[in-house]
Amino acid sequence: MKLDSYWLDTAPEFLGGQEGPAEGRADVVVIGAGFTGLSAALALAKRGATVAVLDAGRVGGGASGRNGGQCNTGVAQDYAALYAQLGPERARGCYQAYAAAVSTVERLIREENIACDYAATGKLKLASKPHHLAHLERTAELIAREVDPDVQIIGRAGIRDEVASDKFYGGLLQKHGGQMHMGKFAVGLAASAARHGAKIYEHAPVTSIARAEGGMCRVTCARGEITARQVLIATGPSRQGPFGWYRRRMAPVGSFIVVTEPLSEDVLARLLPRRRAYVTSRLMHNYFRVTPDARLLFGGRARFTASEQPSDARSGRILQDNMAAMFPELASARIDYCWGGLVDITADRLPRAGQHDGIYFSMGYSGHGTQMSTHMGQVMAEVMNGNEAANPWRAFDWPAIPGHTGKPWFLPLVGAYYRIKDVFY
Repeated sequence: MKLDSYWLDTAPEFLGGQEGPAEGRADVVVIGAGFTGLSAALALAKRGATVAVLDAGRVGGGASGRNGGQCNTGVAQDYAALYAQLGPERARGCYQAYAAAVSTVERLIREENIACDYAATGKLKLASKPHHLAHLERTAELIAREVDPDVQIIGRAGIRDEVASDKFYGGLLQKHGGQMHMGKFAVGLAASAARHGAKIYEHAPVTSIARAEGGMCRVTCARGEITARQVLIATGPSRQGPFGWYRRRMAPVGSFIVVTEPLSEDVLARLLPRRRAYVTSRLMHNYFRVTPDARLLFGGRARFTASEQPSDARSGRILQDNMAAMFPELASARIDYCWGGLVDITADRLPRAGQHDGIYFSMGYSGHGTQMSTHMGQVMAEVMNGNEAANPWRAFDWPAIPGHTGKPWFLPLVGAYYRIKDVFY
């Protein structure tokens, strides 16, 4: 079993990175070579800007290459709760932003000819308890009335035609969205950005950002120093670098994934005939899908802890047990990959983007980052060109999480609360 991301291990090598030192001037320095940073670099370079992208590791090596491979519409939290919290207009705006984000991913795949095995199969949220289905029915009615008439409820009688498991009582199908190979998408985005002139520096962790003469910024990294007119921070929940202000506003929750050996087409056709993206309704939920080479990818919040080898293997065993309980036929399936990653969760599970101290940022995608990070890269290119109204999150303030100084000491308490609540809810 490899303690490594399946997406990163099976992606083609990125060959467009810069070999020499990071030096000189640029119009924009982008910090982070995940989907946000690469999408922004591509959009900015296509506008004619000189762009340098700095990343502490490899292209797509963070959350962008370590997630569940889903690209879905719908907000990260329950839409009915968001509707009650924000009101009709703002809740609709949030939902519509996610729908636009899926369209952005699909557009970039077409325009840049990115080979990433994209499949528009939709997302099915599975009701783990009977009253969960009743809640999903009410939510579906609200979504259909307010923002998306194409949602569908699948009842108890039809759910086994979608998922061959006795664990579910129905589900909510959101048809606009799909899944893809995250490593291939990241490399494709990076190659497109480089082809349009962006300079991408891997293994270049940023150590400082300082003001320079004439309103410029001086960005220092392990490979040198670049002076730029604008800086975009697209690091997500990075635990290194001079990003303490952002870290105090997000909880970096570990999410863990296992991937089986290749399974027979007969088994997959029986267990998951529609090949959708799936997520369960529990707070300590699971998510799963079939990979392009016929493996089952199965993930979730196995433990409320950071991802660190070799402790990821412990989370992998928990996930394997959950998978076997859901699909007893897979109890003896070999696990070929096991890994973890950090999810940058905000207090309200909505993204944040804008400016802080004259530095642009976009992050806090809270587990729904594939589509929104890609979309926000494009959006931030617009914002940095003067169109602040393009930012759907511009009106949301972002206070620090109370008591959070950068190290998430509270995560085990949150995990215990969620486990208890799952028993009674």
